[in-house]
Amino acid sequence: MELASRAFSYILVIGAIVMAIWGTLGFVEYFTGQVILLPLQNPTFPAGTQFIHWFLISLSGYIYLFGYFSRWKFTPNVMVVIYACLATMCFIQTFDFMVREDRYISYVREVIYYIIFSIYLFRSKRMQEHFRRD
Repeated sequence: MELASRAFSYILVIGAIVMAIWGTLGFVEYFTGQVILLPLQNPTFPAGTQFIHWFLISLSGYIYLFGYFSRWKFTPNVMVVIYACLATMCFIQTFDFMVREDRYISYVREVIYYIIFSIYLFRSKRMQEHFRRD
């Protein structure tokens, strides 16, 4: 079980790196119009929604990385708030702007991931010790 917990903690770090890079590239494209790797803007999202989207994605990555490597004890609490904001933004995007057929399934999957990540951050012995919450 310890090995699985360690692997999952590393997956969260890798995910945070991806979120930080994805959010940063999204902001670069948002502000400059330059596509770095592939187009990231969703033309169905209003500009304000797109800005908040990139802000929350970037924030989630950078905050988790900061919290993880500094062992900031409030990281799980802050991440739950960010996950709630991301889920709310995703709800708005899914029900107001998205046109993909799988949008509802994608939304449910995303919310399930946030719940799993939150439970892991608060309940796993590894994360309690890592963030000095024991």
